[in-house]
Amino acid sequence: MNLKAMTLAALVVASPAFAEIKIVDAYVRAASPSAKSGAAFMEIINTGSDDDRLIAAASEAAARVELHTHKEMGDGVIKMMEVEEGFAVPAGGHHMLARGGDHVMMMGLTGPLEQGATVTVTLTFEQVGEMVVEIPVDNERMPGAMDHGEMDHSGHGH
Repeated sequence: MNLKAMTLAALVVASPAFAEIKIVDAYVRAASPSAKSGAAFMEIINTGSDDDRLIAAASEAAARVELHTHKEMGDGVIKMMEVEEGFAVPAGGHHMLARGGDHVMMMGLTGPLEQGATVTVTLTFEQVGEMVVEIPVDNERMPGAMDHGEMDHSGHGH
């Protein structure tokens, strides 16, 4: 192996992704016990030095899970739509998934989202990859209420 190849190999080994993701104050809710859809909300914090992006979500609690946002269409009409490019989480920054804004939409629920239960959701990021989180169901949460509980999922070896 020549010197150039050895140097390149050393750089690849010494250059892991430096995005570190923490999920804070996550909760899932449905509008009613018979609702066919629900949504997950949370704060995504990137304590690392590299930008990252939430690009997908999945859960056995729903037939389909998408990243969604609300968009003002004019004349007071607000439309919910999928965000195919996902949500950027800048290095040293955060991204809020909150009611009335960006969120994880769960469609075709496989069962009711019962108060106090938990839902397993797999979040997929460009840099840190898959992150499995257990998210409590809180159908009583009022908009804007945060409990500041932290789910530290940064220990992924990334």
